[in-house]
Amino acid sequence: MLSADEEIFELTNGCVCCVATARADLLRILEKLLARREKYDHILVETSGAADPTPVAQTFFLDSLAQQVQLDAIVTMVDARHAAAHLDHHAVDQIVIADRIILNKVDLVAERELGELEAQVRRLNATAPILRSTHARVDLENILGIGAFSSQRGALALDVHEQSHDPDLESESFVFSRGFDRPRFQRYIRELLQERGDDIYRLKGIVAFADEPRRYVLQAVHRISDLKPADAWGEEKPASRLVLIGRALDRAALEAGLSGCLAATSPASSP
Repeated sequence: MLSADEEIFELTNGCVCCVATARADLLRILEKLLARREKYDHILVETSGAADPTPVAQTFFLDSLAQQVQLDAIVTMVDARHAAAHLDHHAVDQIVIADRIILNKVDLVAERELGELEAQVRRLNATAPILRSTHARVDLENILGIGAFSSQRGALALDVHEQSHDPDLESESFVFSRGFDRPRFQRYIRELLQERGDDIYRLKGIVAFADEPRRYVLQAVHRISDLKPADAWGEEKPASRLVLIGRALDRAALEAGLSGCLAATSPASSP
């Protein structure tokens, strides 16, 4: 029940995940909320079970929002009772890009079936923690303040050995000890996402640029990307680590494209 001082903001144009004008509605509502920023620690956006959450995530990369609020994480809930039989393409899309996965209704499913479902989910997403729950009860500290998109050191979880065993999904990881030439790197990423954005579900990385004292954090969801400066390298030797998750990823072409962005004056790279 709403109290007297609570408000309802209505999306007049439909689902925020599939209609461009509705995303404009979402942006408008977020700006209204941010006008009263002192009242909010977190803003949660819940999409429908059949939605692709990537357009919502992309909204937070817009310059007008990125300067005021930071996308914390993408959390996906899986209905253990009904998903055990099959995972349709909507569920797959949500699981692949998730930073946390909540396996709900575990009290209604046998342990053996839960294990099989967790294995199925893990094949789609090799790194996101899986939390079991009943009645959607989870500790808020496990889903808020995660910092999955954070530019702070150590907040971005990267597993350079991550590999998906789903036949339609791939994960490619790269490590470079040589710094990138920033203009070339940004141009390449922009062109890559423009050309292959439909197939690249998620791109994340810690990036070292030549002659830059700070590390940078790169995040991308399909065609929208965000590159932010983080803290200084300090005593740590600069190195770039990049992970791409998607379909039909050509590792050789990606490695060649990234290698072509390396600065000429740094030590040799080790892709």
